[in-house]
Amino acid sequence: MTEMRTAVIGTLIVTLGPLSLALYTPALPMLVEAFQTTPAALKLTLSVYFFGFAFSQLACGPLSDAYGRRPVALAFFVAYALGSVVAALSGSIEWLLAGRALQGIGAAAGIAISRAIVRDQFTGQQSARILNLIGLMLAVVPAVAPTLGGVILGTVGWHAIFVVMTLYGLGVLAVFALGTAETNRTRDRSAARPGPVMRNYRTLLTDRRFMRAGLVLGLTLGGLYTMAALLPFVMIGQVGLSPTVFGFAMLLQTGSYTLGATVTGRLLRRLDAMRLIPYGLACVALGGLGFALAPVFGEPTVASVMGPTAVWAFGIALVMPGATSDALAGFPRMAGAASALIGFMQIGGGLAGTAVAALFADPHTAVTAIMTGLALLALLSYALLRVPAHRRSHPAKLEDLEVAVDPAALVGAGGEEIEEALHQRRDPRRKGG
Repeated sequence: MTEMRTAVIGTLIVTLGPLSLALYTPALPMLVEAFQTTPAALKLTLSVYFFGFAFSQLACGPLSDAYGRRPVALAFFVAYALGSVVAALSGSIEWLLAGRALQGIGAAAGIAISRAIVRDQFTGQQSARILNLIGLMLAVVPAVAPTLGGVILGTVGWHAIFVVMTLYGLGVLAVFALGTAETNRTRDRSAARPGPVMRNYRTLLTDRRFMRAGLVLGLTLGGLYTMAALLPFVMIGQVGLSPTVFGFAMLLQTGSYTLGATVTGRLLRRLDAMRLIPYGLACVALGGLGFALAPVFGEPTVASVMGPTAVWAFGIALVMPGATSDALAGFPRMAGAASALIGFMQIGGGLAGTAVAALFADPHTAVTAIMTGLALLALLSYALLRVPAHRRSHPAKLEDLEVAVDPAALVGAGGEEIEEALHQRRDPRRKGG
């Protein structure tokens, strides 16, 4: 396929994840009344979404390696469309939970397959151009979707949000079925055998270097995924913002991450990515401290909630390149499994955070406690799982970084720009391209 065709299709399928998450969150407080249930039950709708997304991500990559990109992607996108229909028609919280779980399973394929079809066909500058275009859209969708969701919610109602998701899912299914060629020319059925897959994952889970980087990524980025479940209840239910204004407030998170990614991209031209991790963790710790101190100053406000959120997001941009590279560096023969497991741990951080949040009656208390705890655990993981310097001698392949940054695409663009800076740093001839 041509560059433009690949970029358009990749953009359409990769936005399933952030759209399904960010478009829905402004409706959470209203759905408490619509289903006559509790905030804890509604938070579970995001937990099951993360659950489906996390575990299907572990399977999607090996399956597409074994059977091809098209059949696997089509099967997952059918699951997504079906889940959207179930959610739109749900008359009880149980049906909504089932629909959201199916959506999570299906949306995971968008992230994995979009980057796989790029890697199958393009390398170097061509690959970077396509991924940067996809990254540009990933900056727009998380920023616009909460605002769009708020407008739909205020004018038509919550059912329409899932109708929009259904139509988008059917559109993606049609485009992929009719406009996408099979790009995997080296299909290997053994890639999907449970034995080798499980052995690879066991090797990764018992490696100190991998677990250190994976836990840092899982706990820091998982914090933002957790806030996706909690901030609507805090900002709409307690601060008093309308769903539309809440969507605009979330621009502070996306904008802060994008700023951090820009700064990181410039710093990587002169500094090793690993040297940026402590500074990023310092920002995460500062954000966690801001959450911890917020109750001291009384009721939550936009500044007391979104200020620490913005600092946390900025820190993630500094952490991600070095931690991702460090996790993938030692496993050139199982880079796909390592990338999938990193994504699982990041989504798993959000799954754990939203599951714990269901235990709290007050959403602001949940935010302050969980975010403070995640920041502390990230610092402890980085400090206690330190590995000898001689084990850091082999850098990760840059094409593997492309599939490991921000698996749910919640924080928007930045990863692709960081990778482009790393490409240029290691191959100075590309700076003029």
